Amino acid sequence: MIDKNKRVAIIGAGPAGMTAAYQLAKAGVAVEVFEAGPSVGGLAKTIELWGQRVDLGPHRFFSTDARVNGLWFEIVGRDYKIVNRLTRILYQKKFYAYPFKAWNALTNLGLFEAARCVASYVYQKLFLIRQDGSFENWVVARFGRRLFEIFFKSYSEKLWGISCKNLDSDFAAQRIKKLSLLEAIKYAVFKDKQKKHKTLLDQFAYPTGGTGMVYERMKEAICARGGQVHCQAPVSRVLTQNQSAIGILLEDGSTHLFDHVISSMPITLLVSQLSDAPKNVLDNAAALKFRNTILVYLEINAADLFPDQWIYVHSPELQTGRVTNFRNWVPTLYGNAKTTIVALEYWCYDQEALWSKSEEELILMAKREIKRIGLRAMRYLSKNKEELSKEEIVKQEFVDDFVRHAKEFEVLRGHVHKIRRCYPVYERGYKQHLKPIEQYLNSIKNLSVIGRYGAFKYNNQDHSILMGIFAAENLVNGAHHDLWGVNTDYENYQESSATPDTYAFTQPSQK
Repeated sequence: MIDKNKRVAIIGAGPAGMTAAYQLAKAGVAVEVFEAGPSVGGLAKTIELWGQRVDLGPHRFFSTDARVNGLWFEIVGRDYKIVNRLTRILYQKKFYAYPFKAWNALTNLGLFEAARCVASYVYQKLFLIRQDGSFENWVVARFGRRLFEIFFKSYSEKLWGISCKNLDSDFAAQRIKKLSLLEAIKYAVFKDKQKKHKTLLDQFAYPTGGTGMVYERMKEAICARGGQVHCQAPVSRVLTQNQSAIGILLEDGSTHLFDHVISSMPITLLVSQLSDAPKNVLDNAAALKFRNTILVYLEINAADLFPDQWIYVHSPELQTGRVTNFRNWVPTLYGNAKTTIVALEYWCYDQEALWSKSEEELILMAKREIKRIGLRAMRYLSKNKEELSKEEIVKQEFVDDFVRHAKEFEVLRGHVHKIRRCYPVYERGYKQHLKPIEQYLNSIKNLSVIGRYGAFKYNNQDHSILMGIFAAENLVNGAHHDLWGVNTDYENYQESSATPDTYAFTQPSQK
């Protein structure tokens, strides 16, 4: 438990760092946030672009944890909308509903291919595949090899840049968890919404000012309570003495002393700059990898392109992995604009040629790919969406003829946003490197490590918010939350809380 007269530094203004700062400021603790970038929000920030507001890729808020929901609605109040989710998978020039719908998948795959998928699934149930810790074998055991090859392999290898054989099964355990082909079929047939898996949600809450509005409001509240949020103030290192954190050194050379430091900076950078870190810890930190993201935003002179919030691009002939349409979130993002902003996502490592491409080259590549996907085809699928049910929309097939007319839609301009160290790479064996680092950081007094970057966890917003809540409670109340345990066995944190479809559990009433 920390004396409220003492000072706390927080490195990073993403969801985890801002939540911790907000909670500490509410408790009367003197807190200062140091953010390397020009604004708060981290990966969940919202930016102004061409008179509209866009996020850094698609962000939806969902949690079954009452603590997370309560904090989120405390900040957002009534300034949110419940959005009806529509996301699909593009594979071999056809759109597949996601969550999976039995009839849609059957008609798109065809009877022969669908039979192959079912036979492959049955085969895996009869002849269990040996679990070797890989993402590939984990998914094959749950879905069969044929569905793995269609719906998991290409996208996952685009995202991570490594073979699914080398990707750790932890990624599947955290993101897919109990979902299986049998559960997906049950959902498609019976639509048991009270028991469906978290990834099968049809709705989500979204702030009217964009996802970043949450953290912008947290900043206002922190400053109103006497805290400080410093943007464009990158931290060079955490200062330690006698195995205890005593402050931070900024890249401008200035030193700032604190009684406690909460770090959400990339764990690899944190460890590499600690003055007394032993060689084995430094070596293990050097073995961990982060994946970069390149977002290419395109403004298109049309207001009705396709009905999805985002589309997963599983087609291996396209480099982009996901396309987001920001016109399909809430109207307050685009206001009176008659154009649509889409974002194409690309993933790479520092050493890959893609990362070094110029903005002009990346925009040109994105223009080519959006036309290959086919804007006209997307418009055809969505032009009658007011009259069609969601099930009818997603049954429509991707039609080659419409691709030829994609040129009718002009891309007015483009913008590139690059994010380094965006995704912690769960390469097989990563836990062997991470564990000694955890043990070493735990041995440093007055230091807490949280967030996607800081804890090397593939967090959603709700995971990072929970980490921030727990970090603050550990300091203010003397709680003993295991910060490393969040998003490891996350269901233990959530089972006793709200159900996926009961936002009313903690939200203010909407008139």
